[in-house]
Amino acid sequence: MFESLLRRLLAPGPAPLPDPDARLSLAALLVRLARSDGDYGPAELARIDAVLCSRYGLSPFEAARLRAEAERLEAEAPDTVRFTRAIKDHVPHEDRLGIIEALWEVALADGRRDAEENGLMRLVAPLLGIDDVASALARQRVEARLP
Repeated sequence: MFESLLRRLLAPGPAPLPDPDARLSLAALLVRLARSDGDYGPAELARIDAVLCSRYGLSPFEAARLRAEAERLEAEAPDTVRFTRAIKDHVPHEDRLGIIEALWEVALADGRRDAEENGLMRLVAPLLGIDDVASALARQRVEARLP
């Protein structure tokens, strides 16, 4: 499945992805965001797993397995646009704000905002059809929930 997904993501015009592939694309996007600042630590790993558990109803073991698969995909897939396209094609617009909030949860998991993570969020939000204002409001909601 992983190699098939990677081939479809790297194809010039990938066909729409089935739901499990969209799920893997979201997990890979979360990993890419967490890795973007060069510090992929325990807080971010835990936050990715928590997001996957809550979003997809996975057990902690299943979430960790999906994250591990996403880490491999993220390392081999050079194009963030493909991940966002897979998500945009399978997630209704009204649900994409939840994805932006999930991404902000990962970006803020280590307690700081890094330029690399901010830059990736500024790229990803419009690719998902979310404007800067909505993304900033999503970030504020996440910050309000953080301890």
